[in-house]
Amino acid sequence: MAKKKKIVQKLQEAAKMKAVLIGERIVSNSGKAISLYEQSRLGNLEHGNVFYSMIEAIYLVEKGKLDVFSAKKKISHEKLIEKARALEPNFFAKYSVFRDMRNRGYVVKTALKFGADFRVYEKGIKPGEEHAKWVLYPVSENSILTWHDFAAKNRVAHSTNKNLLIGIVDEEGDVTYYEIKWLKP
Repeated sequence: MAKKKKIVQKLQEAAKMKAVLIGERIVSNSGKAISLYEQSRLGNLEHGNVFYSMIEAIYLVEKGKLDVFSAKKKISHEKLIEKARALEPNFFAKYSVFRDMRNRGYVVKTALKFGADFRVYEKGIKPGEEHAKWVLYPVSENSILTWHDFAAKNRVAHSTNKNLLIGIVDEEGDVTYYEIKWLKP
């Protein structure tokens, strides 16, 4: 029985994509990574390599689809989270929202050029085919959001022809979403 378990584990390991941590990004040049990118738009395809953000890589590691290495040493899921938390103080809220949206079938990409954390595409839509429907801001339930902050986020969404989506994350990592859109009187 133990021998069968080891064989199954080795097969699962062989099926995983391999990637390397370079600075704050994770890169893979495997055919599996490119295929997954084309299917789900996880990562960014650049010159035959797929570059993952820390959040995307941690999501794939959690799903059992990716192993990340630094030099020749495999980095554990916990170490990746530790690195991500050091880079991003709001990591827990961002990751909780990213994971929840991906698990619901949405394509979630960064939205730094829009002044937001994420942009979200309707189910079945891939970036480049159509525009994102929402700009998404993850917020911890313990955070304070002023009316000025709220107005600024809403203005960004409106100026980019998107709806504002705020994902409020509780201490257990559950997310409640609020969609805000402009109404014409």
